[in-house]
Amino acid sequence: MPIMHVFLIEGRSVQEKEAFIAAVTEAAVRTVGVKPESVRIMIEDVPKSNFGISGRSVASMSRES
Repeated sequence: MPIMHVFLIEGRSVQEKEAFIAAVTEAAVRTVGVKPESVRIMIEDVPKSNFGISGRSVASMSRES
């Protein structure tokens, strides 16, 4: 039973997450050879202030854009 724990920066819609879950499930079925009903996917939304890249939070990077 594949279990995937995915961290995404907050801000994606329910529809985007549903599409992501479907695509990852299909990839697991195709590459690992499991049944779709055995795939588990957990999405954790991470606030931009709690996600860092190159020593800076994504929140601070977003303020500059």
